Amino acid sequence: MLSGMTTPVRCTECDGRGWKIVTRRGHVTASGLGLAASAQEDCLYCPGPAETPHERFEWEVRVDAGQGEALGPCGSCAFQATAMDELRKAMRAMPRDAAIRGGIVHKVCDFGAGADGWSSREIFRASLDPAGAVRFERVAT
Repeated sequence: MLSGMTTPVRCTECDGRGWKIVTRRGHVTASGLGLAASAQEDCLYCPGPAETPHERFEWEVRVDAGQGEALGPCGSCAFQATAMDELRKAMRAMPRDAAIRGGIVHKVCDFGAGADGWSSREIFRASLDPAGAVRFERVAT
């Protein structure tokens, strides 16, 4: 039986063939954002809608282009570790003689808000050391 972080509920959309799982994951984070009353309900039987991202980690490589910076490879992931891995791979793939730097921005969306409702802050800066290893520096808030 499920207990603790989840509560089983009979699904009404599929006439009770499936169980809805009311998740309470991320409750501490949701409380900090003022969203503690919200909960995600997923039926284990029904085909659910495509998941809407509520948290994203955007990574980008910036290349020094003489008179300024140019945007290099970039992307977006749902997980911080994945964003760090992708940024690391992209920076290592750049030419050795290029002056590059990278960064990861954490974006959080209020439930139901559009793209303009996302709050964002830079959480990591990255650089290449002379040996070719990527060094991450946490950005103080």
